[in-house]
Amino acid sequence: MSQSENGSKGYLIGIVMVAVLGGLLFGYDTAVISGAEKGLQAFFMEAKDFSYTNGWHGFTSASALIGCIIGSALSGFLATNLGRKKSLIIAGLLFFVSALGSMEPEFLFFEHGTPTYSLLIMFNIYRVIGGIGVGLASAICPMYIGEVAPSNIRGMLVSWNQFAIIFGQLVVYFVNFFILGDHIQPLVEEMGKGLAAINPAAQWTVTTGWRYMFGSEAVPAGLFALLICFVPETPRYLVSIGQDKKAEGILAKINGSAKAAQIIQDIKDTMVVKTEKLMSYGAMCIFIGIMLSVFQQAVGINAVLYYAPRIFGDMGMDNPMMITVFMGIINILFTLVAIFTVEKWGRKPLLICGSLGMALGAFGVAITFGHAGMEFFTAASLLIYSASFMFSWGPITWVLIAEIFPNTIRGAAVAIAVAFQWTLVYIRLVWHHLCHCCNLRMATCS
Repeated sequence: MSQSENGSKGYLIGIVMVAVLGGLLFGYDTAVISGAEKGLQAFFMEAKDFSYTNGWHGFTSASALIGCIIGSALSGFLATNLGRKKSLIIAGLLFFVSALGSMEPEFLFFEHGTPTYSLLIMFNIYRVIGGIGVGLASAICPMYIGEVAPSNIRGMLVSWNQFAIIFGQLVVYFVNFFILGDHIQPLVEEMGKGLAAINPAAQWTVTTGWRYMFGSEAVPAGLFALLICFVPETPRYLVSIGQDKKAEGILAKINGSAKAAQIIQDIKDTMVVKTEKLMSYGAMCIFIGIMLSVFQQAVGINAVLYYAPRIFGDMGMDNPMMITVFMGIINILFTLVAIFTVEKWGRKPLLICGSLGMALGAFGVAITFGHAGMEFFTAASLLIYSASFMFSWGPITWVLIAEIFPNTIRGAAVAIAVAFQWTLVYIRLVWHHLCHCCNLRMATCS
């Protein structure tokens, strides 16, 4: 058979690989703070016009999540009115602006290297801008892939988006590790005593290192914003705006000309089955999507991913950044487990197995953390917990969110589900940071 009859796998793989770059940026942006936050904290503690408290640092470390909530809430409106492709272009531009702005928040308005309250606000604005990009990408990338992928491999291809998220986190762990180089992170007890009191090997991290970490994101962000211009709009969106011929042409390239006509008819049928009101299919449909998102974050994975170097440091590890990189590699490998088993084993069995593994890992951390001589078992338990998430709730939630909502309400329903997810992430990270700070104060007092 000719390529027009079978479709082109190369064409499908090409557009999916471009789309998953959005997932890579999602992971990159959310994890870059893990290596930069100590230097950033020491930098703003030098401010003369306000006191940079632990509360401020918790807010600053998690401020991107405010943008994530905004971006995910807007994703349904933008995806429905502008299309999936244009929405992803906007996300790429927001990533790019955020990376450069976070690296140099003084641009145009402030003196370089002088921490002030106004500069802190500007820095957080840039982080929120990047968070809006994350929110858009987190909702629209799996939606885009789900709408271009053939049904028999949709689960596997959407799972690649989760792989890209974890790969982005691994990349930024490596980038942060190499940027840090021979320099070290400032110690907690050094912060607030002035730059002169900080270990000379850590001073570069405070003045410059965190800037390079944030700025490094501009490279993949610019590449994504450029490449997404060359991928097609999804056939389902094109049908929804009356461009059937264009949609059929894209489907023919992916599935073959004969099957394309059948898919177009299937899409049209779903477009007219019910109205486009959000509750057309019942509140339970929306509730399930929301709870999938809520449970994905209720397990607390983002606290581990955001603060991994601090957590491993608190365990007494000699090189927390190196252990964090190792955790990133483990996460990648177990995400591949999901990609290659989701169509064979099914969504539900993977969720159940992952839940049991996470429970085992969390229990191991709870009973060994802080006990002398148990550092290896604590780290191993944390790795079991993280790996279990990566082959289950991490990728499978995105697969289900991309699949369970009917075409007529998909944009709005995905936006609601993902907005709930990011809201919970923000609450959990702020809570985790406050608990961490309280533990530090208790340890200092004792």
